[in-house]
Amino acid sequence: MRTASPAAMEIVKATAPALEKHGVEITTAMYARLLQDPEIAAMFDRAAQESGEQPRRLAGAILAYAKNIDKLQNLGGAVQRMVARHVETGVRPEHYPHVAAALLPAIREVLGAEVATDDVLAAWGEAYWMLADILIAAETQAYEEASAA
Repeated sequence: MRTASPAAMEIVKATAPALEKHGVEITTAMYARLLQDPEIAAMFDRAAQESGEQPRRLAGAILAYAKNIDKLQNLGGAVQRMVARHVETGVRPEHYPHVAAALLPAIREVLGAEVATDDVLAAWGEAYWMLADILIAAETQAYEEASAA
């Protein structure tokens, strides 16, 4: 399982105020990119997208992650809800690179290159894959338990 370096964690925590201010704008831009893939778009609840509920929910999760990246135990309940929702909608490990490819450019697009520098995006890349590995492992276990039941 990948982990984010201490330096990356500090950078991610330092971006929390910008995420608090621009998080929904970032996740809306991310979904605009991500949902261009029809196969991925089919996995999403259109009403939750159109109402803005999904971008708001994800923005809140990303902000909580940024604030707690060095205290992941604080996110246990949120991670379990995310895993349950991902299993319900059929999220698989191969979907995670698509999300990264949509999220990181959305951060730069919204915050600008002066704020979302290469170092900031690299830190968020480390942070993203650390969380993705946690989710993938938990989702794999949930899929295995469901198929055994």
